Amino acid sequence: MANSLTNMVGDYLFEQRIHTDTVNVESLAVRIAPLLAQSDTEALYEELTAAGGEMGGRLMVLDRYGKVQVDTYSELNGVRVDYPEVASVLVRGDLADYGVHPLDGVGEILKTGNFLLSDADAFNWVGYCTAGVIDHSDVIGVVLLSSPVQTMMANLYELRDQMLVIFIAVAVIAIIFCLVFSNIITKPMTALTKSIQNMARGDFSVRVKVRGSGEMRRMARTFNSMSEKIESLDQARNQFVSNASHELKTPLATMKIMIESLIYQPEMEVGLRTEFMTDINREIDRLSSIVTDLLTLVRMDVRDVKLSRENMSMAALIKDTKHLLGPMIKKRSQTVTLSIQDDCDMYADRTKLQQVVYNLMENAVKYTQEGGEVNVTLQRVGRDAVLTVKDNGPGIPAEHLPHIFDRFYRVDKARSREAGGTGLGLAIVHQLVMLHGGEIHVESEEGKGTSFIVELPLHLG
Repeated sequence: MANSLTNMVGDYLFEQRIHTDTVNVESLAVRIAPLLAQSDTEALYEELTAAGGEMGGRLMVLDRYGKVQVDTYSELNGVRVDYPEVASVLVRGDLADYGVHPLDGVGEILKTGNFLLSDADAFNWVGYCTAGVIDHSDVIGVVLLSSPVQTMMANLYELRDQMLVIFIAVAVIAIIFCLVFSNIITKPMTALTKSIQNMARGDFSVRVKVRGSGEMRRMARTFNSMSEKIESLDQARNQFVSNASHELKTPLATMKIMIESLIYQPEMEVGLRTEFMTDINREIDRLSSIVTDLLTLVRMDVRDVKLSRENMSMAALIKDTKHLLGPMIKKRSQTVTLSIQDDCDMYADRTKLQQVVYNLMENAVKYTQEGGEVNVTLQRVGRDAVLTVKDNGPGIPAEHLPHIFDRFYRVDKARSREAGGTGLGLAIVHQLVMLHGGEIHVESEEGKGTSFIVELPLHLG
């Protein structure tokens, strides 16, 4: 690029000189044409000497064969020269030509290719300007002006060297800038790649630093968010497997003890044997209930549950559920009050919503003390049906509320197992409500009871 720019500058600097020298040489060629035709060498010499002083260079006249007839320096008289500028006039038929050449110590033109690639101080630089001498439309010779251009070439090479230094400095700065800039860009990408590799190896706790701005910052935040969710899911999976194993192991261990007692005590009393068999049957029912609930949750996790929607009345569903729980309510001497302000007709899966209502009302009855009260309220709020199941039981401590819908989570583990719960009921309720596009949340204060509020959209078929 430096050489290209130097060539452009050189062309600009030489343009004026070429034009001036060419005009002068062509004018001289016209004046000496009669003298050359007459072979008047003395007159030619006088004319060339006078013109050479004005032009500031060495003048020669060559005949049509390229032989020097007159040389103002009187060194090449009678010598044939083969300068390219002479050949362009005599051979190609050009009217004039100009060229710059480096000369060796004896004045011979050096074949250096692009002269701008050479050292200016190593050679003598000259400019050759030629013009044809024409007599009666016939080229009878050539006028050659040889003028020194050493100063101009030195300036060009100095300019070239300066531009080379500038370009090299700019290139170095650009490379350093690119390295620094690329390091700034690639460092977060490298850290992100390593984090992804660590995650692929099972380390879901990995996080990346949020740096910079724009896309990189958003990418880091997105990755950290994804990593947190995956870690949370992994922990939930591990906790789920642990809880499921524990829940399944407990009834199995109980049954094993009872069965071993039956095996090793063949003379056991009939009443005690019957009691053992009843307990085993109850544990089998509990196992079956856990497995059924687990399968239900798994199907909902993989989105394999489809809603069989129909036009139904939420009010009728609540009344039916109270009727089904009648024996349990009577046994515990409790009062269940229904406050139905609207039928809340909707287009939904009746079976699954019945499971929601049944689980909530059963829990309220099951975990409220004997003689307690349960209030069930149904009302229309805008386009939603709002179901509230409230009891005056012991309530739920505040630290347990965020986990109340977690799988296998129990506030009072011993009491929950005694009541026959699997720890999956509220998790299933939560999933079924979400499946219908609704929301569920809990409000509770220890010692003052608990309220479960379900909001379901009133889609009509």
